[in-house]
Amino acid sequence: MFPIDLDGKTAVIMGVANQRSLAWGVAEKLRAAGANIVFTYVGEKFRGNLETLTEDFPCTLIECDVTNDAQVDEAFAQIGKEQGRIDMLVHSIAFANREDLSGAYVDTSREGFRTALEVSAYSLVRVAQAALPLLRENGGSIIAMSYLAAVRAVPKYNVMGTAKAALEQAVRQLALELGEMNIRVNAISAGPVNTLSARGVRGFTDILGLHRERAPLKRNVTLEDVGGTALYLLSDLASGVTGETIYVDGGFNIVGL
Repeated sequence: MFPIDLDGKTAVIMGVANQRSLAWGVAEKLRAAGANIVFTYVGEKFRGNLETLTEDFPCTLIECDVTNDAQVDEAFAQIGKEQGRIDMLVHSIAFANREDLSGAYVDTSREGFRTALEVSAYSLVRVAQAALPLLRENGGSIIAMSYLAAVRAVPKYNVMGTAKAALEQAVRQLALELGEMNIRVNAISAGPVNTLSARGVRGFTDILGLHRERAPLKRNVTLEDVGGTALYLLSDLASGVTGETIYVDGGFNIVGL
């Protein structure tokens, strides 16, 4: 296998909640390739989870609530001070109120809609803005995590599907604007994985079963599947790829019936 060597490269990974997080699957692949990793977290609970997960390898933990502009700026200023520059940014952040994922989409509140879009989509724009001074000197790669509901109607995914659609558009727009700085921006549309956020979607177990039944590969995807694609997109092997949404779902997205 052709080795991917990220020695001397620094990645900022946002959105690890626990060992089942998509972002953790990415982190394990980047770590194995030799990357220096900075994790951001929100609140002491998630800091504690990260400390447990990373006790066997060196990394940096920095608090960053993406709904707080001052904290975003402060976090990336600290990263710049400690790291000098960064080469990779992984955005794996999404949130919607539980009631907006359990009821009817037509009943989504204004506040619920705003919250889902702000945390799950606008946050990519905001952190890219804050990371730009650290990326622009040598270029780099940004990836975000999406889902099929960005382009299809998925029962009970509701306003999160709207947020993912906005996220994918943001990826394309950022790719267009940042390309001249040699900064690539892509999305991974992962099949259903048993993450903390996924368990907030009513009927998620049924979704896993349906995916397993209908996907051409006849299985659910794993963190390793997602992490491997992320490693490719973040490395120089994907130097000509930007503005894309790459499906890592066992082929489920291609199936009509």
